[in-house]
Amino acid sequence: MEPTALKPFRTVASASETEYVVNRSRFIGRCFPVTDEAEALQILERIRKQHWDATHNCFAYRLKSGAARFSDDGEPQGTAGLPMMEVLSKRDVYDLLVVSTRYFGGILLGAGGLVRAYTRSASDAVEAAGLVSMEPCTTFRAVLPYPYRNAVFGVFERFGVIESTDYGADITCMFRCRSAESEAFLKALRDRTEGRITAEAVGEGYFGFPLNEQN
Repeated sequence: MEPTALKPFRTVASASETEYVVNRSRFIGRCFPVTDEAEALQILERIRKQHWDATHNCFAYRLKSGAARFSDDGEPQGTAGLPMMEVLSKRDVYDLLVVSTRYFGGILLGAGGLVRAYTRSASDAVEAAGLVSMEPCTTFRAVLPYPYRNAVFGVFERFGVIESTDYGADITCMFRCRSAESEAFLKALRDRTEGRITAEAVGEGYFGFPLNEQN
């Protein structure tokens, strides 16, 4: 199996919703993992319908394809969508949409106040969604006689995750590890079993690994 050009990237683990109130203005922040612009726009339209009575529904999305878009949705230019996009850029995250829905509370916040409010709304939503590192992983298929179970499973534990195990005449395992560690995994497997057991690469794709703000 030839390696692909998949590259690691950071995104969010799940959808989230947060709320922030300043000077009686209510900001509802939401964050969503998305795969393309069509999905981002579909979610945005749903929120606009849900909050049709809101003063503003500002948003920003950033995709690993290179597509990126933001909107102030009627707020003074540069006070909402751009600060939200800067939150995504500073965190170096992709394939996500953030939306901040504002219900005006009757007190003007000024340009600086709006920038701070929308920045916080987007930041809170991204933090609540949790960050993950999406890394290219290779799935392997290994067939092994029962006497080799402990040795092979010990290698599995060092390098990745067992996706499935079928106990028949032999043990058939589907195993996943980071593509960057594939060669080291195969070498460890050969060394541990004196070359008697190997594994066949059968697929590659992205899988998320938890990531904290210090990474």
